[in-house]
Amino acid sequence: MGTLQEGLPEPDPAVMMAAPGQPLRQSLPPKGACWYCDKPLDSVKRFCGKNCADAFEEEAELFNHR
Repeated sequence: MGTLQEGLPEPDPAVMMAAPGQPLRQSLPPKGACWYCDKPLDSVKRFCGKNCADAFEEEAELFNHR
């Protein structure tokens, strides 16, 4: 049986890097959908809510600090 991480795509290093002192969520460009759950959004928002933003940053920390 494989690990959970084996089933996930590799994170894009360009997307996963935030400027020092800047939260990762602030460094992401708006894409018209939530970066965590892909719920459709306007062209300004990055996440549909605080829960998705927090979960995205938590996962990014886990995968960047292996």
